[in-house]
Amino acid sequence: MPAPTLPAHLGYVVVEGVIGAGKTTMARMLANRAGGRVVLEEFEENPFLDRFYTDRDRWAFQTQLAFLASRFKQQKALATRDLFVPHVVSDYSFDKDRIFAHVTLSGDEVRLYETLYGIMEPAAPVPDLVVYLRSSVDRLLHNVALRGRSYESDMDRGYLAELVEAYDQYFFHYTKSPLLIVDASRIDFVGAPATFDELVRQMASVRGGTAYFNPPDTMQLSF
Repeated sequence: MPAPTLPAHLGYVVVEGVIGAGKTTMARMLANRAGGRVVLEEFEENPFLDRFYTDRDRWAFQTQLAFLASRFKQQKALATRDLFVPHVVSDYSFDKDRIFAHVTLSGDEVRLYETLYGIMEPAAPVPDLVVYLRSSVDRLLHNVALRGRSYESDMDRGYLAELVEAYDQYFFHYTKSPLLIVDASRIDFVGAPATFDELVRQMASVRGGTAYFNPPDTMQLSF
């Protein structure tokens, strides 16, 4: 039996989640499985990111605007589909930027951000499916530690908890496109091919609204 893949109606799929949820890994795996193109967030090109992690209050606004500009540039390019590429899979949505902004900014800064976001947002393409990898703070910290990025070495638990709450609040009210919420805290879609196959089947079955994938005990890690 051939491995399940993305159906034709899922031309643009977005994988979302908090820092360390496994977005990039899953996006690469999906694009590879579907013979498509992967679009990754260009976080390493943000010149303020290192400084943000050492002093959030001072560098949040500059960091957020740099991300907004970078993501908008990528999203505009995505608006024109390549007829020879059946699927595009991204490891972030344009809406992600706004979630972070409301966690890190306040006052006049968030009001200015909202003005800029409102100008740019209509040009961003709407995904055919969003996959939200929902994870616990403990699992996120575990994953962040494993990948060993220097600027994430002192990742603040409270900051991650804020992000988890903000993401949950956003995606539990999300209606822009079909949405699959995945309980990613206790699954290994990298080391367990059967789990990844089941995730792909679940994605293919979502035609509208919000669906949930809560893996059975046989697919869960003892993390």
